[in-house]
Amino acid sequence: MKVAGKVAIVTGGGGGIGGALAARLADADARVLVADLDAAGAEQVAAAINDKHPGRAAGAGGDVSDTDCIRDLITVAETAFGPVDLYFANAGITGRGGLSATEDLWDRAIDVNLRAHVRAAQLLLPGWVSRGEGYFVATASAAGLLTQIGSPVYAVTKHAAVAFAEWLSITYGDQGVRVSCLCPMGVNTKLLHSVDQGDDPLGDAAKRAVTSAGDVLEPEAVADVVLDALADERFLILPHADVLDMFRQKASDYDRWLRGMRRYQSRLLSGD
Repeated sequence: MKVAGKVAIVTGGGGGIGGALAARLADADARVLVADLDAAGAEQVAAAINDKHPGRAAGAGGDVSDTDCIRDLITVAETAFGPVDLYFANAGITGRGGLSATEDLWDRAIDVNLRAHVRAAQLLLPGWVSRGEGYFVATASAAGLLTQIGSPVYAVTKHAAVAFAEWLSITYGDQGVRVSCLCPMGVNTKLLHSVDQGDDPLGDAAKRAVTSAGDVLEPEAVADVVLDALADERFLILPHADVLDMFRQKASDYDRWLRGMRRYQSRLLSGD
């Protein structure tokens, strides 16, 4: 899809990957509604875009895991710019603790990392199918293809986000709806640094796993990769090329991969 002239909503757009995506979309002549739980952050990103490209962005606050909030965002975008062509389900949260993770944490992670995608698709897909065009971009993680040492909450919900994106593509791909799934490893964002968990050994191992497995990229570099993938309408977006090799190794010999991951976890927990 050519994004020039299109209307996009970017959730989790108050900074990090979302903020960089919003800026790159505007650079490519798209109109962007920047959405974030942090309304001030969303407005700040939109203002910076408008300083460079007047009239190409608007900001809005809200919990994008809530159906009413998503509906309101769609209305705001349509009023400001026209029908929504692209939706970037980019908002996400981490999760601390192993089996000790609370029910509330599981519920919140499932809501933000998965149900937010489902709820947005439920609102947007009927219109896209009717028009014969639309693009859903899910931000998952390399953890959704591999796993996340230390955090079952993050690993499970990101696997689910990948699975939902796959299902959307299979079910609606022949009706004009395009789907991409972004699966980066380490990116220099607040989300990465929020993995610091004090005296939790698994939490410390989780961050070291991300930062030692490959380069930690800047959000702008990730956004560039995403825009290139949209032009090609490519499903799997891997800013870290090594992830594909790891994914192939996992699929070719699952038991060997699990043994290797246990050894890797042991080294991380021992501080080696």
